[in-house]
Parts: sequence; structure tokens; C-alpha cells
Amino acid sequence: MNPLAAIGRALLSLFETVGRVTLFVLVVLRHLVTPPFYFRAMGRQVMEIGYYSLPVVGMTALFSGMVLALQSYTGFARFSAESAVAGVVVLSITRELGPVLAGLMVAGRVGAAIAAEIGTMRVTEQVDALTTLRTNPYKYLIVPRVLAATLMLPVLVLIADIIGVMGGWLVGVYKLGFISTTYLVNTFNFVEPLDVISGLVKAAVFGFLIATMGCYHGFNSRGGAQGVGSATTNAVVSSSILLLIFNYVITELFFAR
Repeated sequence: MNPLAAIGRALLSLFETVGRVTLFVLVVLRHLVTPPFYFRAMGRQVMEIGYYSLPVVGMTALFSGMVLALQSYTGFARFSAESAVAGVVVLSITRELGPVLAGLMVAGRVGAAIAAEIGTMRVTEQVDALTTLRTNPYKYLIVPRVLAATLMLPVLVLIADIIGVMGGWLVGVYKLGFISTTYLVNTFNFVEPLDVISGLVKAAVFGFLIATMGCYHGFNSRGGAQGVGSATTNAVVSSSILLLIFNYVITELFFAR
């Protein structure tokens, strides 16, 4: 019976965690739509999550587009279908690689930072001090981060889409010998508004998940520096896993026939 008991304990722990996260998300959603709002804190998080994440997201998108163009050309050349390279690059970037890679980069950078910052405030009793001063920690610490991430990740993904397609164009024109005008015409002929919109919807959901997981693990961290470290790791891992799960779910909703 010991293996069954271990499985039961694991399932109960999983359900307990899911319940805690669900209640946390419901509380955050309630505070998102009720005053007061801390716009200055919101502005700081917009800069931290959006502007300062732009270099790493841009570099990731650029080289992903370049590699995708190179690999696509290698594959399609076997079937004399080199003209499809531009379409593959733009569809892959806008539908999948743009939002997913940007989300993973932001999860590693921003999710960890949120969990570490709030976790440190929790273990040093700064969160309790905010409550003592009659400042709602959800309003002051969590809502600005969740709202900023939800709004800024689509902006980052849109920029990543442009940079990624440009990376594919650079390789296609200057290395593979495509005519620039032909490559751009093929790009615009293949892409549709739904492709870009689906990526931006994914980005908004990913931003919400990343910030929520970072805030949840940081807000519930215990045990000093070791607890903060565990919260940071758990925030990145959980947000990355949820990101990939919801990526499939949203893709299914948009493109399943």
C-alpha cells in the first residue's frame, strides 16, 4: 500500500496547490478592477517588464528568424520549393516562435525578478508592514506587475515579430540569394491578420501567467533566503510549463478545424 499512499499524497498536494493558485488568481482579478490604483507603481513595472526586456527579446527573435530561414531553405531545397521560405518564416514567427520565445525569455528574466523581490519583502516582513500601514499588498505589489506584464508582452511580441521576420529577410537576401522585393512580397502574401492576432492573444495570456506565478510564489515564500531561492525557481518553472500548456490550448482554439 505504500506506493498507493505516495500517489495519493502527491495527488492531494497537487489539488491543494491548484486550489491555492486558483483562489490567488480570483483575488488578483477582483483587485484588478476595483480602486484604488497605483499608477506610479504601474509605470515603474511597465518600464521594468517592457522596456528593459526589449534587448533580450529582440536578440532572441532576430537569431531565431535567421536560423529558421536557413533551416527552411535547407529542407525546401530538396523539393525545389525555396520560394516557400518567406511564408514559413513569417507564419512560424507570428504564430509560435514570437510569443513562445518572448514569453520564455520574459519568464526567465521578469518572473524570477518578481518572485525574488516579493519573496524578499515577505521574509523580511515588509509585506506585513504594508498591511499595518493600511496598504493592500495585492493592490500595491501584485496588481501593477500583473497588469504591466499583461499589457507589455503583446507589445514585446509585436516587436519580436518584426525583428524575427527581418532576421529571416537578412539571411534570405544576403546569404541565400533571394531578391529582396520577391521575398517581401511572399512574406506579405502568406501572412494574415489572424496569424498576428493569435500571437498577440497568446502574449497577453503569457504575460498574465508569468506575472501571476511570480507574484504567487514570491508572496507565499517562507524560510528566509532558501525560501526566496525556491520561490524564484518555482516561479520560472511553473510559468514556463503553463506557458507551453496554454500555447497549445490557444492554438487549438484559433486554428483547429
